[in-house]
Amino acid sequence: MLDSIRNIFSIPDLRRRVLFTLALLAVYRIGAQIPNPGISASALAELWESQKGTILGMVDLFTGRSMSRMTIFALGIMPYISASIILQLLQVVWPYLERLSKEGEMGRKKITQFTRYGTLGICIIQSAGIASLLQSLRSPVSNAPIVPNPGIGFVMMTILTLTTGTVFIMWLGEQISERGIGNGISLIIFAGIVVDFPRAALSMIQGLRTGDQTPLRVIFLVALMLAVIAVIVFVERGQRRLPVSYAKRVVGRKIYGGQSTHLPLRVNTGGVIPIIFAASVITIPMTVAQMVNVPFLQNIAQQFSPGMPMYFLFYVAAIIFFTYFYVSIIFNPTDVADNLRKYGGFIPGIRPGKNTSDYIDSVLSRLTLVGALYLAAVAAVPEILISGLRVDTLPVIGPFLDQNLPDWFTQGMGLQFYFGGTSLLIVVGVAMDTLQQIEAQLVMRHYDGFMRRSRLKGRRG
Repeated sequence: MLDSIRNIFSIPDLRRRVLFTLALLAVYRIGAQIPNPGISASALAELWESQKGTILGMVDLFTGRSMSRMTIFALGIMPYISASIILQLLQVVWPYLERLSKEGEMGRKKITQFTRYGTLGICIIQSAGIASLLQSLRSPVSNAPIVPNPGIGFVMMTILTLTTGTVFIMWLGEQISERGIGNGISLIIFAGIVVDFPRAALSMIQGLRTGDQTPLRVIFLVALMLAVIAVIVFVERGQRRLPVSYAKRVVGRKIYGGQSTHLPLRVNTGGVIPIIFAASVITIPMTVAQMVNVPFLQNIAQQFSPGMPMYFLFYVAAIIFFTYFYVSIIFNPTDVADNLRKYGGFIPGIRPGKNTSDYIDSVLSRLTLVGALYLAAVAAVPEILISGLRVDTLPVIGPFLDQNLPDWFTQGMGLQFYFGGTSLLIVVGVAMDTLQQIEAQLVMRHYDGFMRRSRLKGRRG
């Protein structure tokens, strides 16, 4: 490992990419400390203390705790993700966007430009709603107003700062993707999550000292985290290898082909993107309820708060849907089959062309189902163990289940929210994707990468 790290900094281009990525992530974390003007920090802290364990906690998670402090990066990168979801959905139903997606680099640039415009519009709407909401809120402890001097000036300033902050984060992510290492948007979310891990560890240690946490509960939490991480690493590296053979071709006096290789299909082809999409969508009911003061909508939004059965049902369904949706966008079996036939490749026992496409599609569909269930389990099961499942809210069978299920299942274990499966999945998934890109850069330059030992074992076998 030390040799691999040394190799990274011995390659000028790779060293520049890594340092550039770290520098921009540092800029992001510095910006996340700059408060939005016109807000009482003490009253806001008291308000967010009363919001622990709600859906706002998940929103705050993806903003790197910027929303709870209402900094200039309070909106985070979620508006950009929402705009990306909308554009990708429109590609399915709008022929113009579908043609653009197939026009190569120029088409992707136009879609990216549309995504930026959509991000700008979403930011303006969300920041205006947040400004209006903050003006109407007071601290539940001291009854002090969150905004001491409300008015149109505060609203316009909030729209300007929050929108500019998100646009700047979007630019940082694009720069990291283009000139750094890894996916910029995912790394920004990664940086916002891991910054809370040391604080969470200190909070857990302090809980042991004060008696708020028992040693057995902490041991269970650590064991649960290690088990989830092990499952994530195992599944993320899992793949189905379809055998591919290439027929011999004679061109002049040279013979091409006659080789056998494989087509790797990952179990979790979509990576962490589906769960980020699902987490973004699940915040919509609460956001709408806060912007529109209608009791009926607020009652519906309450059902989508963490711990409620409707929250977990909708969350799991959204993860499964976005897994299939995202895989269908990034992997086209028809294009793969056409490329195989173009270069004389075929899957043994499967006729080239449509039969190959159908076969790849059927294998990919089964793998995607496994990957979707894996994502849903990793995201939902730890959350149930931590925050519990409020089965008592279910009609008819709710009281019966509440009396017969153990307390740790219905009430949770009272542990911190950011130890959930969603945060671990994003952190581990993004870290593995980034390491794989560094590995590819090292191997391309004939250096031993991070996976050297596994390759040696494979050769010996």
